[in-house]
Amino acid sequence: MIARPIIGAAVAALAIATAIPARAHGPGDDVTPHFEQAIPNIPGKTLTAMIVDYPPGGVSAPHSHADSSFIFVYVLSGDIESKANDGPTQVYRAGESWHEPPAANHLVNRNASKTKPAKLLAVFVADSDEKALTTPIE
Repeated sequence: MIARPIIGAAVAALAIATAIPARAHGPGDDVTPHFEQAIPNIPGKTLTAMIVDYPPGGVSAPHSHADSSFIFVYVLSGDIESKANDGPTQVYRAGESWHEPPAANHLVNRNASKTKPAKLLAVFVADSDEKALTTPIE
């Protein structure tokens, strides 16, 4: 029954994609769902991972994160400029990481380079019933 795992993967990908409103991200980024799994020893929590690709000069729109979501971010390639809440604006290079607390306002998130692409991995631990992991800041 090869169809069952394929259908399950498709449903999981759709669930992740719908949890991230497209308008919370700008034309300067491309968000790809990578992984989603309920955490078996923490009932009611889910681990979700996304890859965010930025072209040269690419920018994410300012957004807030779900009230329950703790986020770990790892720069896979390039340089990412980021600012959450009242923290400083910082540039993180490939191999560096940071975290964001629940309900963070992500005010700056962009490729620090105008000439090279950048890529990051964002890992969320959030309540399983959270419908949107990001919401645009109007």
